[in-house]
Amino acid sequence: MGKVEKISKITYDAYYENKRHSDIMFAYTVYPCTIPQDFSFVPLHWQDSFEVIYVKRGEGQIQVDFDTFKAQAGDIFIVIPGHLHGIRQFEESRMEYENIIFDKDFLGNAIVDTCSQKYLQPLLEEKLYFPVRIGRNHELHETVSSYLDMADVLCDKRTRGYEFGVKGYLQLFFSSLFQISKEKKQRGIEDKSMQKIKAVLSYMEEHYDKKITIEEMAAECGYSASHFMRWFKEMTGTRFGNYLIEFRLGKAAYALRTTEDTVLEIAEQTGFNNLSNFNRLFKKKYKMTPSSFRKK
Repeated sequence: MGKVEKISKITYDAYYENKRHSDIMFAYTVYPCTIPQDFSFVPLHWQDSFEVIYVKRGEGQIQVDFDTFKAQAGDIFIVIPGHLHGIRQFEESRMEYENIIFDKDFLGNAIVDTCSQKYLQPLLEEKLYFPVRIGRNHELHETVSSYLDMADVLCDKRTRGYEFGVKGYLQLFFSSLFQISKEKKQRGIEDKSMQKIKAVLSYMEEHYDKKITIEEMAAECGYSASHFMRWFKEMTGTRFGNYLIEFRLGKAAYALRTTEDTVLEIAEQTGFNNLSNFNRLFKKKYKMTPSSFRKK
């Protein structure tokens, strides 16, 4: 599975606008987002940084690895580096949330001390785990949400020394989570599925502008076509064909917002060889034609 190494990184500038904070020397960034106003869905992806998804208002659908959740206001999702995650609109609902992204070293992973050896390294090596979701009714919710809220306040005010405060609140956030952490048992089958699904997503990212067949993707995983279709739906909650269309439409919507290419050119660039079919699928997804979407 050599292609697994070609990890597809989400370009956050493309998906998350209105940056609140960003500094190469202070690797802690918060992106306020709204679904469906900013985008209707974020495809499954993974990266080398930590990500916390903090739902502020409304509801949506969040997938972390192979578990799908109906996310509601107040929910906090913790995504460990290397783990799959994606976000979708839930029915006709609107969801406002924060994406909080920070580097592993921001927590002190590069420092050889008790914290890194006893907690961070075991977590990154899949030897420790804690809940992916901290819901409003969780015993730790009031505590951990207050740490994120206080970090937000500091980022907004940016008084002298606020960086120490943000890092301190984030460390308190993880200190609380490690209190309920548990040792993780080996998950051979799930690990293999994770590598296979990453290979599929990488292939899709590299070739979405071309024709992609079920047979090609099945061969990528070493499955028969029928087994691949069942497996992909089990892993993602949707059929491969539907996922590919949604992925391509997301690319097309971004191109309509950020380029001056014609609708025909964008359709061809995102894997749609038939303009009328592209217009029909786009209107079904976004409730308007590509031209109207661009004007709006």
